[in-house]
Amino acid sequence: MSEAIARDLMAQRFRSFLPVVVDLETGGFNPERDAILEIAAVTLTMDPDGNLLPDATHAFHIEPFAGANVEQSALDFTGIKLDDPLRQRVALSETEALNEIFRPVRKAIKAHGCTRAVLVGHNAAFDHGFLNAAVARCGIKRNPFHPFSSFDTASLAGLVYGQTVLARACQAAGIPFDNHEAHSARYDTERTADLFCAMVNRYKDLGGWALAQREQNGEEA
Repeated sequence: MSEAIARDLMAQRFRSFLPVVVDLETGGFNPERDAILEIAAVTLTMDPDGNLLPDATHAFHIEPFAGANVEQSALDFTGIKLDDPLRQRVALSETEALNEIFRPVRKAIKAHGCTRAVLVGHNAAFDHGFLNAAVARCGIKRNPFHPFSSFDTASLAGLVYGQTVLARACQAAGIPFDNHEAHSARYDTERTADLFCAMVNRYKDLGGWALAQREQNGEEA
């Protein structure tokens, strides 16, 4: 019963969209030209009380696509070493990595009674642009993400906490943040998921989500 309640709440909360937190580490700022080097996604779920929670993390190293540009400044910033033997053993092609990410996202959409995923990202337009470019480049027909709608935690954190930098927003939200771990797709995605859940749940605790739920059920506020 509790799982059915949580499923119904999630399906209602974001207009049948399932928020999925995504972070990409790239070789530059041009989604058409620069390589995606890492991708991570955190699916979210909801408890019977309507609290949003991180569910599962999926993360992959990616081989630069043929002819891709990788700026040295980007490698210096992220700390990614393309010639690292471990990375070379586990890195997937763009197509393989996207399919591995999309598969559990589709499963989570169905499990929560939703119709589509909506990308959640810190400065979401950047990640969304690279994701859409990769989907087009790989010829993937079944992209579970909405093509242009997204939730930007930088904007939301600016509203809620007065902070737009991920590390500072997490600090304001009481979420531990290790700067030495930052700029890996897995770590940044998991902290962004924690931040997004904290903001959504704070709004609920202030009465926003409960009020919306009462209105949907036809009850008086």
